Amino acid sequence: MGRVTEPAPGEYGPPEPGVDDGGERDTRGDHGFFGQPRPLVHIFGVEMWERFSFYGMQGILLLYLYYSAAEGGLGMDQTSAAGIVGAYGGAVYLSTILGAWLADRLFGSERVLFVSAIVIMAGHIALAVLPGFVGVAVGLVLVALGSGGLKANATSVVGTLYSAGDPRRDAGFSIFYLGINLGAFLGPIVTGALQSTVGFHWGFAAAAVGMAIGLIQYAFGRKGLPPEASVVPNPLPPERRLLVIGIGIGGVVVIAVLVLTGLITAENLVTWVIGATVAATVAYFIVILGSSRISAVERRRVVGFIPLFIASVAFWSLYQQQFTVLTIYSDEQLNRDLFGWEMPVSWVQSINPIFIIILSGVFAAIWTKLGDRQPSTPIKFALGTAIMGLAFLLFLPFAGGGANSTPLLWMVLILFVFTVAELLLSPVGLSVTTKLAPAVFHTQMVALFFLSVALGTAIAGLLAEFYTVVEEATYFGVLGAIAIVLGAGLAVGSRGVLKLMSGVR
Repeated sequence: MGRVTEPAPGEYGPPEPGVDDGGERDTRGDHGFFGQPRPLVHIFGVEMWERFSFYGMQGILLLYLYYSAAEGGLGMDQTSAAGIVGAYGGAVYLSTILGAWLADRLFGSERVLFVSAIVIMAGHIALAVLPGFVGVAVGLVLVALGSGGLKANATSVVGTLYSAGDPRRDAGFSIFYLGINLGAFLGPIVTGALQSTVGFHWGFAAAAVGMAIGLIQYAFGRKGLPPEASVVPNPLPPERRLLVIGIGIGGVVVIAVLVLTGLITAENLVTWVIGATVAATVAYFIVILGSSRISAVERRRVVGFIPLFIASVAFWSLYQQQFTVLTIYSDEQLNRDLFGWEMPVSWVQSINPIFIIILSGVFAAIWTKLGDRQPSTPIKFALGTAIMGLAFLLFLPFAGGGANSTPLLWMVLILFVFTVAELLLSPVGLSVTTKLAPAVFHTQMVALFFLSVALGTAIAGLLAEFYTVVEEATYFGVLGAIAIVLGAGLAVGSRGVLKLMSGVR
């Protein structure tokens, strides 16, 4: 893509038909998919089915790890199991940097997306057919690698559908986000029902089937995507490819040695993931900001992205506890009785997607209606972070209760607040990242946003260890208060952040 900049009024006159002011493909006249460019339906579809498989598997993963063998599980202690889930979730988003690098330097976003979907399907098949910890290890590694490649590149491909300054961009990302949450809603429903009736491996198999459906749909529709989706913006020189292959092999060997010598264990895996994510984040910012191939305006925009990155980490460290702390809480304290029938634990994770499905169109309409009068991105991030903190404070009235002590409707309320916070930050974060990205680091800037999710997700796994040893009121109260303070701080500093963003709101 070209730079996300616009000329001064009247500087160049109106763009020629079919080309925007930066020389890109103009999609303003394409309204074939709910008012959005028609190719969005293909990315919408593959992302929906990928989310079906991802959240379907994740909805039962923690239970599979800590349920007893008699219940079909592996019998791990809850603390270690929650750490593994957090580390896995962090690794998914951490691997976006690999997927982004492959797209930017070797293959282009569209090709990496397609191959990644195949790898994801293979991972779910491994979880379904391989027994015990072997299936967990092989399956989670493949799903993490494939999901990383698909995530950054699906978002990047969506960005190529819009010309610079297209006011439909935020609304388009909200519709894209709707596809994500259709899959996220259906996945835990299907896998949870199968897990509770015929066993965990049938649930994992359903995730594999879902990914296969998405892959078939995308294989038929990928040819309709714009040429920009396949562009390699910063090709790797052929003479450097052997060096890169050597570094890749060396990295795999180092990880294998760390595991075999016992330096990486199930208990400390989440700490390693956090460390790797922090190192990758710092390295990425240094490389991008130090590049001679970006302009002064692009460099200021990357600096302006840093406060948004920090707010995003805080948000996701609370939000991603749906798959660690909230799963344990729902298993042990939530009253899941529905007229004499006990709802599967994983179905709790489908509550948030229901609200997303209902409200994402509402938010998209609001942003479209307000246009230039809508709150700036820093304010949206500040509100999202603070409201996420408020959601944690809502646990306090029932904190420390016993089995069946929390009414299901109260959990529904809490997850409604989760949803409002999410819609203020997550789809907006995807959108603003594509707008702030330097031309030669487009997909890798999207990976940086996902690194904030990686760090927050891994921290969510680490925090779960404290949940088991401190009072619930202290746990939820302290984390909620910290998020509210961070949100307020970003709101106060929003003018300075906007100045750095150089015209991007």
